[in-house]
Amino acid sequence: MTPERYQKLQHILNSRQPDLTVLMEELHKPRNFAAILRSCDAVGALEAHAVAPDGIPFHRPKAAAGSTRWVKIRRHNTIEDAVAKLKARGMRIIAAHPSAHAIDFRAYDYTQPTAIIMGSELDGLSDAALKLTDDVVVIPMQGMVQSLNVSVSAALILFEAQRQRKDAGLYEQRHIDDASYHRLMFEWGYPRLAHFYRQKNLPYPPIDEKTGYLIRDAMTIR
Repeated sequence: MTPERYQKLQHILNSRQPDLTVLMEELHKPRNFAAILRSCDAVGALEAHAVAPDGIPFHRPKAAAGSTRWVKIRRHNTIEDAVAKLKARGMRIIAAHPSAHAIDFRAYDYTQPTAIIMGSELDGLSDAALKLTDDVVVIPMQGMVQSLNVSVSAALILFEAQRQRKDAGLYEQRHIDDASYHRLMFEWGYPRLAHFYRQKNLPYPPIDEKTGYLIRDAMTIR
């Protein structure tokens, strides 16, 4: 890893938003899953969550543009389990869903810890998911078609969240704890070595905080 690469990774990690995420419920099309991950990376979300249908793997199609390396995917067996874990972290759960009491997605306050639930391509959100949400937002439309592709909807909401968080200065301070920060920096900067150390069940070596170079030669360990 060069010092220039290290500085870029520092900038990205320093602006990551661990309290902004997307929860995908039963998405069937890998390209939509990948596109949402790409949007998550673009706005600085640290991770994404998914309840996947049986037999649907998490592929890495070209639409992801490598974002699966930068956005951690947390998989859950049920929507109830996923929401419970997110709420335990203090997140409010919002659903993108047309309803009589839904508010304009731009009127929601995304500076608070927020998880956005996106439903499946054909059926939208399940009744179980809607019952677990704290708020419902809608994307107003003027045309004959009253729905957008799920990945497009996710992108619109995420970039509104980014706008609000930038205005509030939330990208100007680091929100990741030191241990997680140094772990991610090593895994991002030295992915092959990180794999080697995990295989050996060894702690990652330290990185020089100015240059990004390893302080000791990792490959001397056998």
